[in-house]
This record gives sequence, structure tokens and C-alpha cells, in this order.
Amino acid sequence: MRFSSFTYLVGQGLHNLRANRLMTFASMGVLTVCMLLIGAAYLLGVNIDAMVEYIGDQNETVVYMDQGASDDQIAAADTAIRSTEHVVGVTYMSPQDVLAVYSDMLSTYTNLQDAFANDNPFYPNYRVVVDSPDNIEAVSQQLRQIDGVYQVNAPLEMSKVFVSLQKIVSYACYGIVLVLAIVSIVVINNTIKITVFNRRKEISIMKYVGATDMFIRLPFIVEGLLLGLLSASVAFLLIWGLYSLLVHWLAGEGVGWLTFLTENLVPFGAMALPLMGCFLFVGVAIGTLGSMIFVRKYLKV
Repeated sequence: MRFSSFTYLVGQGLHNLRANRLMTFASMGVLTVCMLLIGAAYLLGVNIDAMVEYIGDQNETVVYMDQGASDDQIAAADTAIRSTEHVVGVTYMSPQDVLAVYSDMLSTYTNLQDAFANDNPFYPNYRVVVDSPDNIEAVSQQLRQIDGVYQVNAPLEMSKVFVSLQKIVSYACYGIVLVLAIVSIVVINNTIKITVFNRRKEISIMKYVGATDMFIRLPFIVEGLLLGLLSASVAFLLIWGLYSLLVHWLAGEGVGWLTFLTENLVPFGAMALPLMGCFLFVGVAIGTLGSMIFVRKYLKV
């Protein structure tokens, strides 16, 4: 196909968009709404997953050393704990440090520093942070094998709850995205089908006068491609604005659980690229493939 023919057909596609404004806006509206719903489900899933992971990461595993552990044992244990796989944070608490913490907590009621000045009952310990709740149980088992360790207190039950909650939330949100994607494909394809049906006579006439299949298809492909691109851009800008308004509103409230939500919301910039890529792929794929598939029916004359 010559370049002049190609540019003519592209121009025809643009002309058809303007000439069929009502169907153009209808197709764009439906596709934009569907992509907004998919985007909202995606943003919800990412944020809930991030919040569950944040809450799970706040749980510390406490490694208690023997009360009479020597300095060499504590130093060796320190090295072993820090070199354990999946451990991302380690804080050492000497018996004096533990006593000072509890003394401050109970200073209104008693003076623990004086009470235990000569007989400190607390064990030296390490506060260990694991990279993921999934790995707490495995890390705890490794920590128990270290020489000089008296006991390991790990929030195993709580970590299992967080892991299960993460999986449920992720599967639920991805399921919603999948369902909405299928609904989008069905609705948009029906819209495209109506558009092509309304112009079936035009297609038949072009076929009778000797136009090739590609010559007939290209304007429709251009229409579908542009509809997808425009809808993806509008949906992306809308969801960006709505997300920014939500973050601004939560920050303005600044109380209780709303503060927690605001502080732990995933920045839109971190999700923008995959979200825009998803919108472009969905819009262009549905618009282009839908046009090609439904035009084919009227090429058989």
C-alpha cells in the first residue's frame, strides 16, 4: 500500500470519528468508565496490600539470651542473628536497657531502678525485624539454634493472620479487575458491533467497487485505535485527579484511622506507569481488535 493511500485511509478514520460523533462519545464513555472501575480496583488492591504488609512488619521477634550469657556469646549471637537470611533489622537490649524502659513506663507507680539495683531480673535480648510475615516462622526456627539463645518469642499466629489477609485481599481485588475487564470487553465489543452494523452498507459498497479488505478495514482500525488511546488518557487523568483529591481529603481530616490511611497510602507516582500501561493496552486492544473482528463479517459479500 502506498503512503498516500495509507494517509488517506487514516484521514478517513479521523473523519469517521467526527461524522459519527454520537457513537464515538458513547464508545469512549463506556470504555472510560470500565477502565476507571478497573483502575479503582487496582489502586484499592495495591493500597490494602501495602497496609497489611506495613502492619505485619511492625511485629517484632524477640530473641532472649541466657541471663548469664558471656560477652563472647552475645557477640557471636549478634553476628549470627544479623547474618540470618530475611532479617532486616536488629536492636540489642541489655538487661540495664530493659530495666530503664520498664522504669520509665512504671515511674508513676514505683521506682524499678532502686528495686532491682542489685538484682536485675531481665534477660539480654535482641529485637529482630523480619522482611515479611511469610518468613517469621522459618527465621524463628533458625534463631533458636543459635548458641546462648534462651527463648524466641515470635508473633507466629498474628503473622499467619496477616499472610492470609494479604492473600484474600489480593485475590479479591485481582478477581474484581478480571471480572471488570471481561465486562469491558463485552460492552465495548457490543458498542463497536453497533457502529459497524450502522455502516454495513458503506462497507458493502466499497467491497463491490473492488476495495481490498485491508483498504476497508484500516479506517475502522484507526477509529478503534484512537478511541482506545483517547479513552485510556481520559481515564488515567480522571483517576489521577480523583486519587489526589482523596489523599488531600484524608490529609485534611488528620484524625484517628484516617491519619494512618494517609501516611500509608501508596503514592500515585509509584502506580502511574503500570496503570497507564494497562489502560493503553486495554483501550487499544479492545478498540483495534473489536473493529477488525466485526468488520470481517461484512466483508463477505
